[in-house]
Amino acid sequence: MSEGNFTAMTEFVLLGFTDNQNLQVLLFAVFLLIYLVILVGNISMITLITIDSRLHTPMYFFLSNLSILDIGYSTVIAPRTLMTFVAESKTISFTGCALQFFFFCIAVSCECCLLGAMAYDRFIAICNPLLYTALMSKKLCYLLVASSRVLQYLTGCVNAAVQTSFIFSLSFCRSNIINHFFCDVVPILRLSCSDTRVIDMIHFSFSTAIVSVTILAILVSYTYILVAILRINSAEGRRKAFSTCASHLTAVTIFYGTVAFMYLRPSSKYSVEQDKIISVFYTLAIPMLNPLIYSLRNKEVKEAFKRMVGGKIIS
Repeated sequence: MSEGNFTAMTEFVLLGFTDNQNLQVLLFAVFLLIYLVILVGNISMITLITIDSRLHTPMYFFLSNLSILDIGYSTVIAPRTLMTFVAESKTISFTGCALQFFFFCIAVSCECCLLGAMAYDRFIAICNPLLYTALMSKKLCYLLVASSRVLQYLTGCVNAAVQTSFIFSLSFCRSNIINHFFCDVVPILRLSCSDTRVIDMIHFSFSTAIVSVTILAILVSYTYILVAILRINSAEGRRKAFSTCASHLTAVTIFYGTVAFMYLRPSSKYSVEQDKIISVFYTLAIPMLNPLIYSLRNKEVKEAFKRMVGGKIIS
């Protein structure tokens, strides 16, 4: 920072949701419950898929990776958010804020890539069912997940590094109070006294590129899937074919719907209080809902859970 009117920023204050002490206690309990459900739900899904050999198929291989990602994704946000409700000091260091934003960008990018890989898996399962086992071999599954990780490092890390370096090199002279519960783009930019038009453009361009490429792959896959389903003669056959990808389609719709609504808008359209609620949904609610979506709507998962519980009771 230059000398004079600017002071080197060493920490930020996460304002959170409210100053009401009673409401903070209630919100702490709610957020803690959500985070525990995320951990229990996703760890249970990973454990179930690992120990039940009948679930050692490509679809569940991707699902276990999604659960791992959801645990990491929510852990970037939840612990710090819980601290803002109970800790006397709500400060986060400048470096801590930058790291939280950096890892959050990577998590979002990686989830986009993984959902795209899962769409390809559903495309093969519906359009080439007889060749599914051969085409979606375990080796190919590892390759697709590895590719999504490579894409994460080539796009997500570049995205996170570029945005983080630009944002946290700004001059912050207005305040150090972030009107949010984590270090997100818009609340941070509002604290800067620098010209943020270039950074707004960079943020919008990177977000649009990552979402557009991955969702294009998903849309192409589901276009072929829809055509294949419509060619099935029996209604029961069409119902079974659609049920195999209904969970993934639900997860994709929820994730991309909220992310697109949140980030693919001009900054002038943002409402702080509204965006806090939306942010809770895609940072914590989605990782909590994913195990429920894939278990409650999935007969194989429910049967595997019954076998696991039954085996423990018998033993």
